[in-house]
Parts: sequence; C-alpha cells; structure tokens
Amino acid sequence: MDTNRREFSGPLGDEVYQVVGSAFEVLNELGHGFVEKPYENALVVEFGLRGIVVEQQRGYQMEYKGHEVGLYRPDLIAFGKVIVDAKVIDKITNVERAQILNYLKISQLEVGVILNFKRPRLEWERIILSHR
Repeated sequence: MDTNRREFSGPLGDEVYQVVGSAFEVLNELGHGFVEKPYENALVVEFGLRGIVVEQQRGYQMEYKGHEVGLYRPDLIAFGKVIVDAKVIDKITNVERAQILNYLKISQLEVGVILNFKRPRLEWERIILSHR
C-alpha cells in the first residue's frame, strides 16, 4: 500500500487501514476515472474477498421533532463501524467532508472514509466525529 502505517493511528485505525488497502486494490484493478457506482460495487467485492463485513446503501431515517423528514444512504459501512464513501471528483472538498459528517451524525458512528478514484493515485481522507 502506498501510505505510511502511522497515518492510521487513532480511532479504528486498523479498520481504516484495511478499507484504504482495499481501495488501492480496486483502483489498481479497475483503473481511474469511471463513475462512482462501479467503484462502490468493486469495494463490496474486495471487502468480501478480504473477509470484511460490509453493508451497501443502508438507509438511516432523519427525524425532526419526531417526524421523519429524510433518508440518508451512505455508500458502504465496513466492519459495522466505518462509513465509506466512494467518489470520482476533482478533489475532496469541504462538501464531501460535510456529507460524511452528516452520515456520521445520523448513523451515530464515529469514523468515515472518503475515497476518490478520479486519478491514478488514490486520494482518501479519514473523518472522525466524536459523539461525546
């Protein structure tokens, strides 16, 4: 994997390391620059091959004063703990970071990973939200 293992210290570091390693494998096999869905689906396959439990497109209801007002569907949830969002964009921006933070808030999970498959070199970020 083209990264330094120290980048994975902190919450769910081992799980994030495995997610990013899977993403590198997907990028190496498929190449870069396709639309997002094939990368999401390929990650499901790669996670399965590695024995990583994954949920795809799980829905979370959003409520306002006791009324359902929306449905959030993160791409993937790996290990039952890490939200994984596959992107094909010019670069990861605050828009994508805010989206992951919203997913983390609504799901009550703590860690999300944004994976960008736009270029030959994988761009990724880990986002951590403490619910304390």
